[in-house]
Amino acid sequence: MSPAAIVHNSIFRTRRFWNWFPMGLTYAFLYMGRYNLTVSKNALGDLMTKSDFGDIFGVGAFVYALSFLFNGPLVDRIGGKRGILIGAGGAALANLLMGLYLRYILSLPDPSAEPLRHVFMGLYAMNMYFQSYGAVSIVKVNANWFHVTERGAFSGIFGIMISSGIFFAFDGSRFILESGLVAGQGFAGGDALWWVFLSPAFLLFTFFAIEIFLLKDRPALAGLQDFDTADASSGEDLNRRIPALELYKRILTHPVIITLAGIEFCTGVLRNGVLHWFPIYANEQMAAGTTSGWEFFYSHWGFLQMIAGIIGGNVAGFFSDKLFQSRRAPSAGFLYLTLTICAALMIVSLNSGWALGALTFLISVAVFGTHGLLSGTATMDFGGRKGAATAVGVIDGFVYLGTTLQSVALGRITSWNWSYWPVFLVPFGVIGFLLLLRIWNAKPKAAGGH
Repeated sequence: MSPAAIVHNSIFRTRRFWNWFPMGLTYAFLYMGRYNLTVSKNALGDLMTKSDFGDIFGVGAFVYALSFLFNGPLVDRIGGKRGILIGAGGAALANLLMGLYLRYILSLPDPSAEPLRHVFMGLYAMNMYFQSYGAVSIVKVNANWFHVTERGAFSGIFGIMISSGIFFAFDGSRFILESGLVAGQGFAGGDALWWVFLSPAFLLFTFFAIEIFLLKDRPALAGLQDFDTADASSGEDLNRRIPALELYKRILTHPVIITLAGIEFCTGVLRNGVLHWFPIYANEQMAAGTTSGWEFFYSHWGFLQMIAGIIGGNVAGFFSDKLFQSRRAPSAGFLYLTLTICAALMIVSLNSGWALGALTFLISVAVFGTHGLLSGTATMDFGGRKGAATAVGVIDGFVYLGTTLQSVALGRITSWNWSYWPVFLVPFGVIGFLLLLRIWNAKPKAAGGH
C-alpha cells in the first residue's frame, strides 16, 4: 500500500523553500567549480590535451568516488549543514588555488614549460574531495524535509540544481571568457583565463557565509515540527546515532541499493561521456571549418543542459509519484531505454552537427531524469533519514567510478578515433536498463526490513 500523501501549511512550505533554495544554488556553484575544467580545456588548447584533460578529470573523479567511503557516514553523523559548508568552503579554496596557479603559468614566457597537468591533477583531486560533500549533504538535509510522496517532485528540484550548475559551468564560464574582465586582459594581450576558476571560488565563499545562517538540518531546528517521512527510517529514534559499520552493513546488504549502484555506475559513464566530450568534439569540428549545427550546440551547451535537466528531472519525478505510486525504477527505465536508443543512433550521426546535437540533448534529458530520481530520491527512500548520506555516498561513488572509467578511456579513444566514442557508450545503456528491470516494483519499507 502506498503511504498517504502529506499536506504542509504555508509556513512550513515557505521555510522549506528558504532551506533548499540557497542550498540548491550552493550545489549549482559546486557544479560550476567542477565542470569549469571542461571549458578551460577548450580555452587552453594544446596546453591541456585531450589525454591530459581525461587524466586530470579521471583522477579527480576517482578521488570523488573513494571519498564517499568516509564522507557518507561522516555527514550522517555531523549533519548535512556542516557537510555542505565543508564542501563549499573546500571547493572554493581549491578553485582559488587552480585560478592562481593558472595565472602564474600564463604569466611565463613559455607556459608549456610548467607541469600544468600534474599540478592540476593534485588541485583538481583536492577540489573533487570537497565536491563529494555536496550531494550527500543535500540528500541528508532534504530527507528530513520531504515525505516519500513528495520526493518525486524533489527529484525535479535536484535535476534543476544540477543542470543550473552545468549552465553556470559551461555558458556562464564562456560568458566570463568573452567578457571585458577576461578577453585580452591577460599577459601579453592574452585572455585572463584564470577567472574561470576564480569566479566559482568567490560565489562559493559567498554562499558558504549565507548558509551559516539560513540552513537547518531538520524542521525542528527551524522552529517547526519534525514529521514521519515514511521512508526506511520510519519508526526509528532519530536522535540515536547509528555506528558507521552498522550503516554500511544496512546499505551494502540492501539488494535495491546495490542494484542502484550498478545502474548509477552506467549513468556516470553516459552522463559525462556526453557532457564533456560533445563540446570538445564540436570545438574540433568548428576548428576544421564546419559550423552547421556545431556552433549552435557548442555556444548554448550549458543552457541546453539546464533545459534538459529541468525537463528530465520534473518528468521523471512526476511520473514516479503520480503514475507509478512513488516507484522510481519504471520512470528511470523508460528514460534509460530512450538514452540507449539515442546512443546507438549517435554512431551514424557523427558527421551531422544538428543530428548529433539533438541526440546528445535527448540523452541529457534521460540522464538528468534518471540521476535525480535514483541518486537524489531513491537514496532517501531506501537509506532513510538516518542513512541517507551513506546511501547516496555509495551510489554517487559508483557514479564517479563510471565517470573515472569513461574519462580515462575516452581521453584515449577520442585521441585515436572519434568513431568509437558512441560505440563505447551503448553497452552501458543496455546494462543500466536491464538492471532497472530487476527492481521495477521496489518501494521502501519501514525500519526492520529491506
